[in-house]
Amino acid sequence: MTSGSRYLSAVAAIALTGAVSANPHASAQSSPAPPSGRPLMVEDVFTNVQALKGIGVDDFMLTMGIMSAAVGSDCVGCHPSAGTDHVDWALDTPRKRTARRMVQMVTAINRDTFNGRQVVTCWTCHRGRDRPITTPTLDVVYGPPADEVDDVLVPAQGVPSVDQVLNKYLQALGGAANVSRVTSFVATGKSVGYKGFGGGGAVEVAAQAPDKRATHISFPEYPDRGVSVRTYDGRTGWIATPLAVVPKYELAGSERDGARLDAMLAFPAQITQALTGLRVGAPATIADKDVSVVQGNGPNGTLATLYFDDASGLLVRMVRHGRSPIGRVPTQVDYADYRDVGGIKFPFRWTFAWLDGRDHFEFTDVKVNVPIDASTFGEPTIAKKP
Repeated sequence: MTSGSRYLSAVAAIALTGAVSANPHASAQSSPAPPSGRPLMVEDVFTNVQALKGIGVDDFMLTMGIMSAAVGSDCVGCHPSAGTDHVDWALDTPRKRTARRMVQMVTAINRDTFNGRQVVTCWTCHRGRDRPITTPTLDVVYGPPADEVDDVLVPAQGVPSVDQVLNKYLQALGGAANVSRVTSFVATGKSVGYKGFGGGGAVEVAAQAPDKRATHISFPEYPDRGVSVRTYDGRTGWIATPLAVVPKYELAGSERDGARLDAMLAFPAQITQALTGLRVGAPATIADKDVSVVQGNGPNGTLATLYFDDASGLLVRMVRHGRSPIGRVPTQVDYADYRDVGGIKFPFRWTFAWLDGRDHFEFTDVKVNVPIDASTFGEPTIAKKP
């Protein structure tokens, strides 16, 4: 579920840590092979990484997304152009050096004041600005409160139980027995990326129980863009996409945990196997709909929050939070337009959003319990050169 927008934004944030390609003028046309068959680490791909050493490429990209979102940065703001076709990724700048100090500062605050918990992050102060706001405006003081919730929910009083919410969901889908009988699906349709990037894309989402899933997005009108691919085969995952700093890499950290969770949650009967510590939080509202909120713990500190429409019982949103060295990383999927497919209801519209991009899927055909070749979920063929 990737589009080039993810990587264009991530590239912008690379400046903030000082990470640069091993080739100062490298394009998104090649990727180093991982040493000894292990997943790529940030040191295998980039040079001049000083504040974020020792993490996988996937966690590094997530961290870049946090920084980019926090300071509202883009490529031009951090990387000087070296001509019409190249950007001087290797050039160090005052902004990079400042960002390194900020990473060290936040790490020290959390270590010394909060026993190592990630309480203070880039977003705590910046909130989409390159300079933190230091003084409140009176409009904010006397205006309506911001609708913000904590990442980690606490159990609420006077709300339905976890079993009541989940049972209502399964019943709304067509009944627990029918839902449990679905062991695979292939959904095809069109994909529209954020701000039109990748417009006219053709998407296929394939899943096989208990924990395999793949998304392939191709661009028939723009064949030179290649194919964006995200796969998880039950053990590991891959991301491949055109127009990327790293056009293909194996998942090794938080992205892999998130991919596994996405694959398991593709089959609603597995919610209680995919998540532990399930709890119901305070009621919420999404698009004027009252929703029940259920949160659970995934692997390695991953959180998943599920929002169910009180009227229909159907899932309308899933937000998962992964981890990074500088804070939690949100990924959000909104579901709509449920239709009957083989005796169960399936959402024909998905909006997949993350810190560096957003893809909107509109499916036109969904088939359940179909055979899927194992290669669909394996290492993808590298994206074509742009």
